[in-house]
Amino acid sequence: MNTPLSADKPPLRVLIAAPRGFCAGVERAIEIVERAIDRYGPPVYVRHEIVHNRYVVDGLKAKGAVFVEELDEVPDGAAVIFSAHGVPKAVPAAATERGLDWLDATCPLVSKVHREAERQIASGRHILFVGHAGHPEVIGTFGQVPEGSMTLVETVEDVASLAFGNDEPLAYLTQTTLSVDDTAAIIAAIEARFPGVSGPKAEDICYATSNRQEAVKRIAPACDLLLVIGAPNSSNSQRLVEVAERMGTHARLIQRAAELAPEWLDGVQTLGLTAGASAPEELVREVIARLGEFREVREEETISARETITFKLPRQLTA
Repeated sequence: MNTPLSADKPPLRVLIAAPRGFCAGVERAIEIVERAIDRYGPPVYVRHEIVHNRYVVDGLKAKGAVFVEELDEVPDGAAVIFSAHGVPKAVPAAATERGLDWLDATCPLVSKVHREAERQIASGRHILFVGHAGHPEVIGTFGQVPEGSMTLVETVEDVASLAFGNDEPLAYLTQTTLSVDDTAAIIAAIEARFPGVSGPKAEDICYATSNRQEAVKRIAPACDLLLVIGAPNSSNSQRLVEVAERMGTHARLIQRAAELAPEWLDGVQTLGLTAGASAPEELVREVIARLGEFREVREEETISARETITFKLPRQLTA
């Protein structure tokens, strides 16, 4: 969308990446919470942030969602939802034992990794899991298999220090929201050191993560600055910042338009804009409006892929 230039404000070309923002897993998770509130009535409890975005979480709170860290904060007889990042098996087991109505909003692509982990363990392999320590998805995946049957690998350097022999049965899996390039390097190091290692049939990094990183790669070379809308604890959003920086483009992560300072635009003729998979399009428009306070914005959308994937809701909400 092009707008006439004003003599009062210098022009700013804004390249907007596409795809950006919500992925199918996030849309499904949010809809699960909204439908659960409609079905059970408020309050509905959610263990951990349903997705990593404060704007989304606050919006669901206003509708009747209550976010807690652990199950013991959920009253008896209440409904509880598990976040899109997945949870250890012990969590739904404990909810069932307490007689709680629970719904699993785990992204189906994360659940796919969980099932693959179970298959690899059943085949007698130890799993090398590529991911970030402490991330909810990593905690949830480790909780699918017996303790000690999975080892976390965060860097290429970690591969060199693994205490396994070349003849030991190993497999690798990855977190779904990693840097595509970093993960490829780590997997290459794993395969070089352990030639017999078993990998997944298809890569674990999800389509949305890959697409958003590719979209940033398309626009970053033409940008003086790139803004990523997302939360500091959002892995996929942080990776988008890294992708731009590695291409030589200065990038900043922001959660809301109010964080944008006018001096950031000094010397900027072309600005790139994208959003992590947990950030709604409303926040993109909010940032565009904020930019318009300082400059005469001319928007250009660069589309690198079309996304048509949708995921089914839990049976409890569709019956």
